[in-house]
Amino acid sequence: MTNRTALNMLIVLAPLAWAALLVFTHFIPPQAVPAYVAFFILLDVALTSTLSPLAYFISLRFVSSRLHRATMRHALREGALVSLWIVFNLLLRALHSWNLFVAIVSLGIIIVIEVLSLGRK
Repeated sequence: MTNRTALNMLIVLAPLAWAALLVFTHFIPPQAVPAYVAFFILLDVALTSTLSPLAYFISLRFVSSRLHRATMRHALREGALVSLWIVFNLLLRALHSWNLFVAIVSLGIIIVIEVLSLGRK
């Protein structure tokens, strides 16, 4: 799959995922565990499909050089990591277990994962 194809798919998927999340939150009350699970999965898909093209454009515009070429694979990984971090923090907040220290430590873990994946290249 080329960068353009993946980018077009994500640009089409993002509004659909946000619309699905909007419809889900409008019609389903958050009273059971499956409703929470579905909400966080829909939120993760919506955030990933929104943040990945954004990461691609930022990487293409500001980070591109001879040594580092912007690809959709890297942008998708970065968008997924950031969206998982956001969903993880929201999940902890819903469980009343969130604090600033946990957010900073989990961000550090995400940064280490990204540095290790870039170093593996």
